[in-house]
This record gives sequence, structure tokens and C-alpha cells, in this order.
Amino acid sequence: MIMTFRWFGADDPIPLKHIRQIPGVTGVVSALYDIPVGDAWPRARLERLVADVDEAGLTLSVVESIPVHEDIKLGRPTRDRLVDQYAESVQHMGELGIPVLCYNFMPIFDWTRTDLAMVQPDGSTALAYDDAALSRIDLSRGTGDLPGWATAYDATTLGALLAAYKEVDAERLWENFAYFLERVVPVAQSVGVKMAIHPDDPPWPIFGLPRIITDGAAFDRLTRIVDLPANGVTFCSGSLGAAPSNDLPAIVRSIGGRGRIHFAHCRNVKWTGDRRFNEAPHPSRFGDVDMHAVLKALHETGFSGPMRPDHGRMIWGETGRPGYGLYDRALGATYLQGLWEGITR
Repeated sequence: MIMTFRWFGADDPIPLKHIRQIPGVTGVVSALYDIPVGDAWPRARLERLVADVDEAGLTLSVVESIPVHEDIKLGRPTRDRLVDQYAESVQHMGELGIPVLCYNFMPIFDWTRTDLAMVQPDGSTALAYDDAALSRIDLSRGTGDLPGWATAYDATTLGALLAAYKEVDAERLWENFAYFLERVVPVAQSVGVKMAIHPDDPPWPIFGLPRIITDGAAFDRLTRIVDLPANGVTFCSGSLGAAPSNDLPAIVRSIGGRGRIHFAHCRNVKWTGDRRFNEAPHPSRFGDVDMHAVLKALHETGFSGPMRPDHGRMIWGETGRPGYGLYDRALGATYLQGLWEGITR
């Protein structure tokens, strides 16, 4: 297992020199955040990112992520050019020796929360989701009322996208996903890049939009669309764990037993109602994810890839990007390593 840490580039308030000081962390998970969605990533820019991480004494272990353009998800005529440009970015990753690409196929919205700073009993703040609260959000003004999405889409753009997706149900989205995989995975396989789809977060439909990567059956289905070793998954215990119906260790043993878990996000969630949860400290006893059972299953299936602590609380007065402070994620990284050592020794 390789312990890694998310870094958002030069604008991240957490510098690489601080990440390097977290015991056991050797890898960085990052991306080029200013490239327009759909454009091919310039090789020189990606090479500079690799060099920046190397100069800090770390390794760029994962690109998270190269966003998939909405025209690909919608199956529009423009998708062929966009898929080719996506494949070009993957080609550049392989040329530079970056081994893993984490990406998602969620329509319009990435991970979604209704509260970015829910106060916890100990005074810390955490990300939280409430399906009832989401239903009250008015999207007619764009994404301004949605936490974390203040500048993503104006009302006109968002309205047009939502209208377009009325023609795309779950099966149609699967068809468009297959079209993407059939053209990109062989390129990834040829250049030594492992593609790792991230599950939908939360793992159910929102705003009437289909979400298809929600459970172990979805993992199995997507990996069989293009049955090559490069076509794998990011196992995210928090995203999948938001749904009580998901048996996380069983999912690990099923997909991990086939060697298709290429990256692991390990975090905890606490269920507080039907489709309602908040994110919790990483150790098992603080939430509803049995982290020991998850890591034990990863070990038993031979997982040796990158792992990272995922969303953390804001603690000790820290401010910054919600879910991505230094302190609680650093605690998570050390907890996960201690748990891993106890399981593997």
C-alpha cells in the first residue's frame, strides 16, 4: 500500500513541504485544475506538475482527475473529438510514468453536500448531506444555492444541461459510458495507465439525474465492458458507505479479487437518517464504516496501490477548502497506516 495525500496545486493553502512531513506519506494525488474541461492536457504542463512534486521529495502517484465533458456523457456528436482529446491526456500520463487516473462519470454534479461545515459535538465541522435539504435547493438561479458550487454554472447553462439530461436515463448513460471506455481504456492499457472510476457521491440519483456507479454490481458491470486490467475502480469507502445497503468488505473482495481496485479512498461516514449522513473521523468507532474490515479485505485481495485519507473535518481552528484541511486528513493518514500495519504484520 502506498499512502498518498490530495494536493490542489500552487493555490492549495497546504504546501507540499507540509505534506512531506506527514509520517509515511510518499505520494501525491493532484491534477491540472485550470485546463478547460474537454481540452487535451499539454504534456509540458503535466511534466511540470510531476517535477514540482518530485522536487518536494514526493511522487505524483495519481491524477485526480481529468474531468469527462458533459457532451460525452450525453452522447452528443461532439463526443468523438472530446474522447480523442481525453485519450491524448491519458497518453501523456503514460509517457510521464503517472500510473493511476481517478475519474468519475457523474452527470453535471461531482460530489455533492448540503452543508460544508456542520458543527459536531466536539466543536469540529464536517461535510454533511441531507436528501430533504437538497430537494429544497432552487436550481433556477444556477448553482449559487448549492454548497461548493457558487460559480460552476449560471442559470442558462445549468437549465440547458438539465433539459438535455431528460433524454438520458440510466441505461442510456451506461451506453455513453461504454462508448467512452471502449475508446479510452485500450489507450490507457497500451501506455501503462490504470483507470480507476470513482463511485458516485452520494450513490443515488440527485436532481432527477441518473447515477450509475453506486454499488458492487456497477463495478462488476463497468469492468466487464472492456475487460482489460487497466479498467478498474477507485474504492471509496465514504461514497459507497453512504448507502447502508452496500456491504463494503464484500465489494472489496469481489472487485479486488479480480485485481481491479487501482486506488482507495478511505474515510468514514455516520448515517443520521434516510439518505442523510455526515462525514466522521477516520477510525471505525466514530462512524458506520468498519475501516478495519475494509482494509483487511483490501489486504486479503492483494491491494498494493495508492490509498489516501479522504475528506476530513476542520479541527483546531483550521480554515480552508472544506473537507481538505491538513490536520484531520493527516490524522487519518497515520490511523490508516497503523491499521494497515496491524493487519499485515
